[in-house]
Amino acid sequence: MKLWPDNPNNRILTICGLVAVSMVGAAYASVPLYNLFCRVTGYGGTTQIAQYNDEASILARTVEVRFDASREAGLPWTFEPVERSMTVRLGETALAFYRATNNSDRPITGTATYNVTPYKAAPYFSKLECFCFTEQTLQPGESIEMPVLFFVDSLMDEESRADDVATITLSYTFFEAETDVAGATTGRDAAP
Repeated sequence: MKLWPDNPNNRILTICGLVAVSMVGAAYASVPLYNLFCRVTGYGGTTQIAQYNDEASILARTVEVRFDASREAGLPWTFEPVERSMTVRLGETALAFYRATNNSDRPITGTATYNVTPYKAAPYFSKLECFCFTEQTLQPGESIEMPVLFFVDSLMDEESRADDVATITLSYTFFEAETDVAGATTGRDAAP
């Protein structure tokens, strides 16, 4: 059994087919691999999920943390931070809340994505608890306040390229979830 056809045209066709199949496979694998890379390195403003060390030092240096909220077009929710900003000391835990309201006449499940700017601060911004770790289902007309427990690692003070960071923005975007949770029908599956 020959690996490559004898006819040069068939050989080129086989090589092109293998390249096309490889490209499709790489396209499917790229998103999960990129997400993993961002979570591990903090690249692209992806925050770190951590466990808080009570023995870590809380410094006098403070940063203002601003909160931003948006939603995908067509998601019939109101989504906003309860407070727009707070000042926190490096190493100190802080608790912020976001409010979401389902303005539709059907249950909707949403999921939130997040990032931190400036990007150089992302490796030092750690979330202990967050509504973005799980999908959120809201019944028609329901409003909920969702917590985010976080801290800015005191190690940021030792990083010279982060000396100019005085403000950090935590941004969330809510999207309608693709899956059906607790009987909620997503808009993509609902009848027109």
